[in-house]
Amino acid sequence: MRSLLLPLPLLLVAAYPVGGSPQPQPSPLAPLGASVPFWVRLSPELVEVAPGRSVWLNCSTSCPLPTKPSLSTQLRRGRTATGPGWVSYELVNVTAWSSIARCHATCAGETRQAIARINAYKRPRSVILEPPVRAGGRYTLRCHVTQLFPVGFLVVTLRRGGRVIYFESLERYKGLDLANVTLTYTFRARPSDLWQLVTCHARLNLDGLVVRSSSAPVILAALDWSPESKALAFSSIVAFVGILLAVGTASLRRCLATRS
Repeated sequence: MRSLLLPLPLLLVAAYPVGGSPQPQPSPLAPLGASVPFWVRLSPELVEVAPGRSVWLNCSTSCPLPTKPSLSTQLRRGRTATGPGWVSYELVNVTAWSSIARCHATCAGETRQAIARINAYKRPRSVILEPPVRAGGRYTLRCHVTQLFPVGFLVVTLRRGGRVIYFESLERYKGLDLANVTLTYTFRARPSDLWQLVTCHARLNLDGLVVRSSSAPVILAALDWSPESKALAFSSIVAFVGILLAVGTASLRRCLATRS
């Protein structure tokens, strides 16, 4: 378990999934000049994969001479498959949010390359907002965002009646883990807050790709449901039920005695 200290408490729990191996698909040709007699292709050009999974890239060329294209990347390689003018590479356990792979081929002394980008991310499995706790004239909200990646691109927002009351960015977190995040926020209760709906929103800003998830709404109630208040309310209910049982038992005994 990992902890991240920000203005508000955050809980991070690491967990990696295990992946398979998608098959490569063709993609458009790499841009070439008018005088170039051959092309180089790397497909697919954009890959989106869950963190920890694997992906296949196909590196190919139209060079008529016997040549084998090659792949350069910082990602870890697995299996390979080859054919005339092409090589497929498996990239395993992708855990970096965004990576680049380059396909190189040389034909008649001229070298060209094509580029592909591999993005690893996972939208939150769930966004859960606990019922608000009111104590000492303040509301405490606690929102749980589970199983997401990358955490450093996450922004958590709390809305009251459709208006933003707080947001927190986790851009300082640089870990490469699938994680859970818990956000806690406390604010002073006002009469206008009573019976307002509150929601929690998680947003991943992934360089142009925006992934959004939201919680079910909860209501700001009037009672102070602190742990002490809950215990007192429970004790009062138990005492009240006990009194009712005692009165009922006494009445039943008097009724039976009268009939006898």
